[in-house]
Amino acid sequence: MKVLTAQQMREADRQTIAGGTPEDVLMARAGTKVVEFLEAEFSPLSRQRVVIFCGAGNNGGDGLVTGRLLKTRVSSLQVVRAADTPGPVDREATIVVDALLGTGFREPVEGRYAELIATINHQFPRAKVVAIDIPSAMQVKADFTVTFAAPKAEMLLDPRAGNAGKLIVADIGIPAEYLQSDLQLSETRDFAPLFQPRKRDANKGDYGHVLVVGGAAGKTGAAAMTGLAALRMGAGLVTVACADSSRLAPELMTQSLDAISLARMTVLAIGPGLGLNRELVSRLLSEATIPTVIDADGLNSIAGTDFRGRGAETVLTPHPGEMARLLGLKTAAEIEDRVAAARQFSRDRNVCLVLKGFRTLIAFPDGGVWINPTGSPALAKGGTGDVLTGLIAGLIAQTQDTGLAIRAAVWLHGRAGELGAEELTENCVLATDLFTYLPRAIREVI
Repeated sequence: MKVLTAQQMREADRQTIAGGTPEDVLMARAGTKVVEFLEAEFSPLSRQRVVIFCGAGNNGGDGLVTGRLLKTRVSSLQVVRAADTPGPVDREATIVVDALLGTGFREPVEGRYAELIATINHQFPRAKVVAIDIPSAMQVKADFTVTFAAPKAEMLLDPRAGNAGKLIVADIGIPAEYLQSDLQLSETRDFAPLFQPRKRDANKGDYGHVLVVGGAAGKTGAAAMTGLAALRMGAGLVTVACADSSRLAPELMTQSLDAISLARMTVLAIGPGLGLNRELVSRLLSEATIPTVIDADGLNSIAGTDFRGRGAETVLTPHPGEMARLLGLKTAAEIEDRVAAARQFSRDRNVCLVLKGFRTLIAFPDGGVWINPTGSPALAKGGTGDVLTGLIAGLIAQTQDTGLAIRAAVWLHGRAGELGAEELTENCVLATDLFTYLPRAIREVI
């Protein structure tokens, strides 16, 4: 699904209007879509008390249309305009609609708008909040956001993206060819082809052989988790080259770090717990002709070099600190624009870059960037990145569509973290708990 910036959305609106669809028609469609959502979510509307907050711009216009359409359908309706003299509001409202500020707002928000945002957030104890197009200034805490034509980048990438609540994308007749963007959102329906039933006469050789290289002395747990994750993801065979094989699951085969062989391997995952080892990493990357996932100390071992990959078959999975080192920066705080940095690095180095963090980004050498919508603070714990490396490698081993496998593995990893947090709390999820919730995440895809 395309994701548009505010500027791209304004251009799409302009082209649609120039193509013969009047602005008031678009506004009427937007209001109609909001009412359709309200009817579906809060039936029967005749029992609902509604307050709509409207700003002075087009977003406010959408709110006024919504109010006109709701007038005879709800128990009570109050429309509050930003330009009105302040007065009492219906604090017993069951639905509050935010139509104060759209994508064209500029911070800081002050004065009357700031007061109304605070009112929406704090003065309606019984109400669900529905934002039109985008939560105002990303400060309104919405339960739902009904957005038009495409998700907006701000509501996905802003640190306050959680304020958007559940996102509903409504079609108001803006032609698809006007929605121009190389930023997209991963959706569950994308991944179903990867999880079709296996043929009845399948054997382990049909699903690839992953080699994990990592696990130096004292860090074999990292490589063990990566190997087990690749198996859990469905790889037919997994071999782990590490310093101590005694900590590995019995299903995993082993090699010595001193005698690594790539023969008969179909995917290489290098780095988890490896320690800085530039010579080994350089040798393996120069020899490998198979899809390769580079993580952790594998990344640190190529930082500061002119390493280039083989397109989407070379996958780098840095967290922010590792990304900073790859870019030659001192700290992750110096990365001002994650999307731009990921896109440029992927193009320059001819790799697929999985930039981990809130809203993990998957950037491809052609300039396309995908936003992953799943994830949880529960994943902020040692070992979860090692599991992600294994999931990516394990899924790549089973398909020719490497890019889709990467995006699916990232989505499943994040969703497993969400499911784990729901049952165990965000504090208590361990990296290996993700194996328990991975099957549930997969079932949501198929």
